[in-house]
Amino acid sequence: MIPAKFDYLRPASLEDAIRAIAAGGEDTKVIAGGQSLLPLLRLRLAYPDLLVDVGGLAELRGIRDDGDTLLIGALTTHYELARDRVIAAHCGLISQAAGLIADPAVRHRGTLGGALSHADPAGDLPAVVTALDATMLVSGPGGAREISAGRFFTGYLETSLAPDEILTAVRVPKLGAGWGYRYEKFHVTAQAWAIVGVAAVVRRLNGQVADVRIGLTNMDAVPVRAMAAESAASGGPAEAGALRSAAGQADEGANPPSDLRASADYRRHLARVLTARALAAAAGVN
Repeated sequence: MIPAKFDYLRPASLEDAIRAIAAGGEDTKVIAGGQSLLPLLRLRLAYPDLLVDVGGLAELRGIRDDGDTLLIGALTTHYELARDRVIAAHCGLISQAAGLIADPAVRHRGTLGGALSHADPAGDLPAVVTALDATMLVSGPGGAREISAGRFFTGYLETSLAPDEILTAVRVPKLGAGWGYRYEKFHVTAQAWAIVGVAAVVRRLNGQVADVRIGLTNMDAVPVRAMAAESAASGGPAEAGALRSAAGQADEGANPPSDLRASADYRRHLARVLTARALAAAAGVN
């Protein structure tokens, strides 16, 4: 289908973009890689009056080592996330998950900021940044502010971004010595959304699980932290049996959807199975 008519603006700076969005009002949309918005435009499920293209803003690109954290620009593509050596060395969970997104064409166009701002609970990266306790950096007419991943996603395709704000970067804690990670994903075809995905990071110390964080994909209207499973695994032995037992609580507190691809009960089962696999791989046990 052909999108409805809209005005198009490609600002030269972040400040110009913020002013344009504020002036455009609630019928303004921001586009970067366009992998989420363009299909909606073509199907006329979205029909903005103004489209503000931030894809040319170099200040929103790049990866910076900030000591204990990495600062990743919102326009960093999935391909760059998967291939960047700094991310692979300090936060390989992002690289691993990004490499599993859709296909090469999508990975070369889709951006980190676009995926997070779109907030599709079936997307891979929202659960990953949730498991990593990342921080979102946003800018608007009122200045810059930070939002934790746990507060950023507020509902189905909804975030705590104000209508006149832009996600500019994501700050991610480094995974230092002793940390392992794994992203497990079940999908019917390589290009399909995850029916369920699990992002797990585990820190081992003297054969014990010193710390663990688990994010679930497509198990609710927002990314889910599997708190019950985290509590069950934390402080216990880094052994397959103990981790499998903890994974049995992965779906507690979740409200998975039922659709044409899977029932809620099937998603609960998948969450437990995939969490067991992810924890074992992250902890380096069989």
